[in-house]
Amino acid sequence: MIERQHLRIIMQIERHGSLTGAADALHLTQSALSHAIKRLESQLGTELWQKNGRTLRLTQAGEAVLALAQRVLPQFDHTEMQVHQIAQGKQGVLRIGMECHPCYQWLLKVVEPFLLAYPQVDVDVRQAFKFGGLHALHGYEIDLLLTPDPLFLDALTYIPVFHYEQVLTVASHHPLAGKPMIEAGDLANEVLITYPVEPSRLDIFNQFLTPAGGSVKRHKTIETTEILLQMVSAGRGVAALPDWLVSEYADALGLCQIKLGARGIHKALHLGYRKEETPGGYFQAFIDMAESLGRTGAVKSETD
Repeated sequence: MIERQHLRIIMQIERHGSLTGAADALHLTQSALSHAIKRLESQLGTELWQKNGRTLRLTQAGEAVLALAQRVLPQFDHTEMQVHQIAQGKQGVLRIGMECHPCYQWLLKVVEPFLLAYPQVDVDVRQAFKFGGLHALHGYEIDLLLTPDPLFLDALTYIPVFHYEQVLTVASHHPLAGKPMIEAGDLANEVLITYPVEPSRLDIFNQFLTPAGGSVKRHKTIETTEILLQMVSAGRGVAALPDWLVSEYADALGLCQIKLGARGIHKALHLGYRKEETPGGYFQAFIDMAESLGRTGAVKSETD
């Protein structure tokens, strides 16, 4: 009945919207592709797509097959990759996704010594999964998810690897720079610069401003960490950032960090993985090195 090749065809039809695009992507002739689906439609007793001018549109049955393809094909690819690495005598590839913008700077501190300690293991960092990594982890598109906001589910395991504090970041010449802590009312006339994330998911809003009924003069978003910090340094606004990140740029850019409220906002970076895949070998080693960095601020190589 439904075979893997059928799933690949349906995926490409959805992606390209035409037989030509799908056939080119799969390195098949259009007639071979069309014949394969017609045979499947005959077995299923229903059409999987319909022509709409020069494009193809999936039917309700085709959408059902597409949903199956989106679930199953990444698992096929994941298993094939593992088996291929075993056959080639390679140790593997560790695929890491991130759910926070500043995570990349922190992750580099682990990746560099890890690559030195495990020269036969490649690391693939997927920044495309920012703020959508949970789906990628469930779909076998990544092996580890680095996130400050874990969603605890039965199928996943999360390990806190680094604790930090979210602080208000201002230029050293800013009027707020001398305050021992920030209250919600202090930001009423400030331009708040954040990463492009929904305000409801930002700690500065959901853990500080919103509970206190506070607000800001204007909310501006910038995607790049370096540009965001340059804007703050130039006095164009303030930002809520991890204290470790601010410390790294404080001297060079003239930045000052201030506690948000009397208690502060305390967070932790977590590494999440599928519970079915018990860590071992280089997988566990990466987690151990991340925890070591979190405890000491430095990572020791396994070869030391």
